[in-house]
Amino acid sequence: MWARSFGNQGTVNLAEDMGEIYDGYVAINSAPVVIRDTLVVGHQTIDGQRAFGPPGVIKAYDVRTGALKWAEDAADPDTATPKKGPNAYKRGSPDVWTSFTGDDKLGLVYLPIGNSSGDYWSGTRSPAENKYSVSLTALNIDTGLPAWTFQTAHKDVWDYDPGSQPTLVDYPDKNGGKTPAIIMPTKQGEIYVLDRRTGKSLFGVEERPVPGGGVEPDQRSPTQPYSLFHHLSKPDLTPQDMWGLTPVDQLVCRIQFQQASYKGQYTPPEADRHSIEYPGYNGGSDWGSVAVDPTRGIIIANYNDMPNYNILVPRAKADAMGWKPRDEIPYNPHDTGHAEGAGDPQIGVPYAVNVNAGWRLPYTGMLCKEPPYGGIRAIDLRDGRTLRDRPLGTARRNGPFGLPTGLPINIGTPNNGGSVVTSSGLIFVAAATDDLIRAIDMKTGKEVWSTELPAGGQANPMIYTQNGRECLVIVAAGHHFMETPVGDYVLAYALPEQK
Repeated sequence: MWARSFGNQGTVNLAEDMGEIYDGYVAINSAPVVIRDTLVVGHQTIDGQRAFGPPGVIKAYDVRTGALKWAEDAADPDTATPKKGPNAYKRGSPDVWTSFTGDDKLGLVYLPIGNSSGDYWSGTRSPAENKYSVSLTALNIDTGLPAWTFQTAHKDVWDYDPGSQPTLVDYPDKNGGKTPAIIMPTKQGEIYVLDRRTGKSLFGVEERPVPGGGVEPDQRSPTQPYSLFHHLSKPDLTPQDMWGLTPVDQLVCRIQFQQASYKGQYTPPEADRHSIEYPGYNGGSDWGSVAVDPTRGIIIANYNDMPNYNILVPRAKADAMGWKPRDEIPYNPHDTGHAEGAGDPQIGVPYAVNVNAGWRLPYTGMLCKEPPYGGIRAIDLRDGRTLRDRPLGTARRNGPFGLPTGLPINIGTPNNGGSVVTSSGLIFVAAATDDLIRAIDMKTGKEVWSTELPAGGQANPMIYTQNGRECLVIVAAGHHFMETPVGDYVLAYALPEQK
């Protein structure tokens, strides 16, 4: 009876009053959350197609009746009263596509707010979008209005919108008490620890000078925020970091490096030459986030260590090449898709964008940066010290021209999907491109078990207990960007019985 009394016979229409949404542009790819008696739902609006596509408005419903309680649009954050009509919310406003969380006691929901739809152009964003885009923002669960906001990138044009779920912890303070905190990892590799009541950092944040220039020099922020707790990013690239299976590959990569604009992290995109984005938009920390062992006081973070090789394409040139948004392209059942940003038209702003995600060579498909391309790190929760760091993922499924080498060498592959930790001291993680799920001893960092999955394991594992015995569950479905095999599997494993 309760299901039929919710909304319209058990359903509500998230797209109501969102205007034209276009086929395939809006999807719920993260679970909603329930805080007190309120169900909060976000959605993904597809990147790179239309700068003024569907709005990213967040909606909250009465969990019992399905009545719309409030609707918060980052482009108009001072009111959360639901609006009506096809132009109720700003087209292309920031969305919340990744997982989010909340605090029932404080009555706050914590949203990792993404970018406006034109990821690589910022000149058309409103002042409110410039404030709330690429941020962790806490909303009052009763009103839908912001309680605080913490921005992780200013005027972003690198697709650094948050991809990691924030994690709630009770942080031990110097007086023996507990501070309600929230851990926020970013694609740039920063890990922030904030007081979740106020959004203030527990360890400090430093605004550091970053490069200017690019196609919108007047729009670039002179500084960007850096966490004083911990960061996963590595030192800036040098020509010596360019790599290849043969001397020819290495030479081509070094030539591309010298031809590109690269001034370090936050190098702005350009239109007359490529620019290097490092870390790339896949992280640092991306989908899956970090795992926290509050008993041992350890954060487990698997991360990516790859650059992107980007170039903006003037509108007239993109039009001449026939770059169109997906809603104007006939359906092709044989189209396997491509990485986000590769030939994206960004209709509505002066430039399209072409992103070489991972900076790969066109013929061999190998990456220009030397490995490792991903790792897993143990971090001391108390002070941010690195306890252990190792590459994550073998070369068994990777190789030139898309051919697997079969080599069990732990080179560290790109990875998507987080880890889970057990009370018995094990870390379970799949995520890498070698289609393995593995167990790592938290004390030593050594791999103690692994098994092959029938498809890519780009998902967070889950642990549950049945009759006192721990069990592990993983969804193996594959991932187009990781180029892992597609499947439709849910697998469960039982851990050894404890004596």
